[in-house]
Amino acid sequence: MRSSVLSLSSARDGYSATPPLDRAVASALPTRLRPADLLRLTDEGAEDVLAGRYDHLLPADGIWPAEERWAARLVADDEVDVWLISWTPGKSTELHDHAGSLGALTVLSGALSEFRWNGSELRRRTLAAGDQASFPIGWVHDVVRAPAAAESVGPLDPTLSVHAYSPPLSAMSYYEVTGHGTLRRTKTVLTDQPEGDL
Repeated sequence: MRSSVLSLSSARDGYSATPPLDRAVASALPTRLRPADLLRLTDEGAEDVLAGRYDHLLPADGIWPAEERWAARLVADDEVDVWLISWTPGKSTELHDHAGSLGALTVLSGALSEFRWNGSELRRRTLAAGDQASFPIGWVHDVVRAPAAAESVGPLDPTLSVHAYSPPLSAMSYYEVTGHGTLRRTKTVLTDQPEGDL
């Protein structure tokens, strides 16, 4: 009853209880891009890397770093960052989130193991060449070169993936799983680097 009174009195006073339909409504997300958009960008980035469009950003001698992960920013603007990452055996990103950024990746070569916190435990999945994944806000995971990939490829055949973040990364939080089966944040760092410090 009250809402009909409000509508009648508002209409009589020249006000409307409903907002105008031609007005833009702000998204609840910090970016206009959606996970599907980021997956498309990583797929296009992967195609461009394979087509040689980013050869000028690759290691000059053609030998990929064997001890530490390596990355090159392929695209950077106010809305999105797209990165090419080379993964080395045994170097994980540690359990982390991407703060207020959405993310996605496409694996170009080799394979990655992702350990994702599902609310009660870490779940593992393997992403092989051609596989994609997206990460909503609040996604906590650890990524490492898959053991099988470490055995099957050498320094000239690295494990590579293309990642996109929107808005561009500005911070990451790191976590540990407690003895009680919960997640505890250990630190938050300001960064514009992908998937942990390189």
